[in-house]
Amino acid sequence: MKKVLLISAGICFYHHATSQEIKKPNSENLLKELAANGCKCIDSISTYNKPKTEVATEISDCIDKQTGAYQMGSKLAKIDELKETAVVVNGEKQINISINFDKNSAEYKGYYYELERHMVKTCNSLKEKMATNGKQSNKSFSENKKALELYSKGLDEMKTEKFAKAIEYLEKSLKEDPEFAFSWDNLGLCYRKVDNYEKALESYKKSLEIDPNGLMPLQNIAIVYQFKKEYQNAIKAYEKLAVLDKNNPKIYYGIGNIYATNLNDYRNGLDNMCKAYLIYIEQKSPYRTDAEKIINSIYQEMKKQGKEDEFNEILKANKISQN
Repeated sequence: MKKVLLISAGICFYHHATSQEIKKPNSENLLKELAANGCKCIDSISTYNKPKTEVATEISDCIDKQTGAYQMGSKLAKIDELKETAVVVNGEKQINISINFDKNSAEYKGYYYELERHMVKTCNSLKEKMATNGKQSNKSFSENKKALELYSKGLDEMKTEKFAKAIEYLEKSLKEDPEFAFSWDNLGLCYRKVDNYEKALESYKKSLEIDPNGLMPLQNIAIVYQFKKEYQNAIKAYEKLAVLDKNNPKIYYGIGNIYATNLNDYRNGLDNMCKAYLIYIEQKSPYRTDAEKIINSIYQEMKKQGKEDEFNEILKANKISQN
């Protein structure tokens, strides 16, 4: 990664006073407070009929709004260290705090990613918004009021993880409208949650009969095959999804995870995970942190095997530099 000194992007703040007069924030409390603010912003995002990429961009905007404050607060928290470099001007100590607001700078990204990682762990709204079904097709929903009512009740049961009860409502919904694709999708998810993988596959395949371009069932078919330990079938399902949605990072994340975690093929696992990581960054998706964890895990395994050079070569081939 090229390191560039961005002089024009640096903004300097001068405080003509002693360092003891500057109120120092608590870094840990600041992180929690700003993460909570960002979470409230994310909670207000509407996901209705939006693709995941648009939702991810709006989530990123919420995190961006807190990053500058986190930069400043974090540096003020280290005021005692800065005091050692203070200069005396006209008899007063002058402390220079430089903040780089360039979003492409290493400094800004460092604070942004730290805040993002914390929110991935603590903000339920972030997880819920990223888990939405995404953009609808004309076959996603139903015009049958009874089917919609039963579907809504099924979703309510899913929220409290009462999947058996949710299955009852969703199946009744599909009796009212057998062409209700989202109801089939969520029925498949419920069956997966109760470990009935054959029924889950059946539901997802039924959804695809209604809407052959449905991305959610294609993606979930791959996941079900993973649970069934049919890893080659899972990879084939992801590859089929790639034909329709080649810029979907979950394809490469899923394939990479299978190779690395289930097949101990770290080379293919790393190559695919790097591709997922780069797309997540491009889409400003918080799922970047998940890919990051797998890449770090692969590094540990390849290091044990004395394949650090091979690891670095794959990162270089994907234009990723180690920090």
